[in-house]
Amino acid sequence: MKTNYPEFGAGLWNFANYVDRYAVDGYGPALSTIEQIYLAKKVSDLSYVDIPFPFSEGVTLPQVKTALAQTGLKVIGITPEVYLREWSKGAFTNPDPIARKSAFDLMNEAANMVRELGAKYVKVWPGQDGWDYPFQVDHQEVWDLAINGMRDLANANKDVKFVIEFKPREPRTKMFWDSAAKTILGIKRMGVDNVGVLLDFGHALFGGESPAAAAQMLIDHDLLWAMDVNDNLRGWDDDLMAGTIHMVELMEFFYVLKKNNWQGVWQLDQFPFRDNHVEAAKLSIRFLKHIYNSLERLDINALKIAQSKQDPVAVHKIVQNALIPEIADI
Repeated sequence: MKTNYPEFGAGLWNFANYVDRYAVDGYGPALSTIEQIYLAKKVSDLSYVDIPFPFSEGVTLPQVKTALAQTGLKVIGITPEVYLREWSKGAFTNPDPIARKSAFDLMNEAANMVRELGAKYVKVWPGQDGWDYPFQVDHQEVWDLAINGMRDLANANKDVKFVIEFKPREPRTKMFWDSAAKTILGIKRMGVDNVGVLLDFGHALFGGESPAAAAQMLIDHDLLWAMDVNDNLRGWDDDLMAGTIHMVELMEFFYVLKKNNWQGVWQLDQFPFRDNHVEAAKLSIRFLKHIYNSLERLDINALKIAQSKQDPVAVHKIVQNALIPEIADI
């Protein structure tokens, strides 16, 4: 069995409790940033966490540094929460310049947290940037606001990397950064070299994209700087445990990364509302290790020959033999 696995990470929200529009009393007691860090440590395979910012109420930067030192966890990203009530009409695309300025200030603070905690990037997920109805926005205007906001942020922090996490919708009915292709176009227009993309496997599924094809497109433009994995039923961003539904597509996604020698953290983005946070993360990582081992078994030369003929029967026999070795004897 292989032991030289990639490093694994998880968004700290994997270890938090949340409310939704029905269970408004929440699925568990509120947990502080510090409590979430110590919960994450219970997943022995985790090396990195992505930390939402600002920290939970009352938690200070020295306390976070202490918790990280005691657990041995490293920080991969800082995620500024520019999707809360203050920015319900958008962060960079907000019609109110005061709200746009406050969003910029928070993301600028997040860049400082990257420096303080030795993280790799600021993850920008402007979930409220978008629209809900036809004619609600001037599309040229919001495009300019989104592009200019990111460009200004990048230029103000040239020593820090930023990654945009695209998603088709939710919380806005239609999010501005909604696909791999549109995000590439937007970054190209910015004309900066410190903005890339975080590809969320589930967001690609939700948006009707092939996660593998989206990954290849981003790699071709040197913009795949980070990724998250999870699973969903494709009709919503369910953020379920990785590999519980789309096993073959998850394998194809990681095959594309391997084929292109992509090096990075295999990171979880899951919301186990009703499940044990730690056990859900462990189960996902167990399956990711299996995917890694399956790719080691995959007959790549035979696969390439079958792909050159676009032969799905031959392709999936090869894939099944790697993913489920016992099936070869049937």
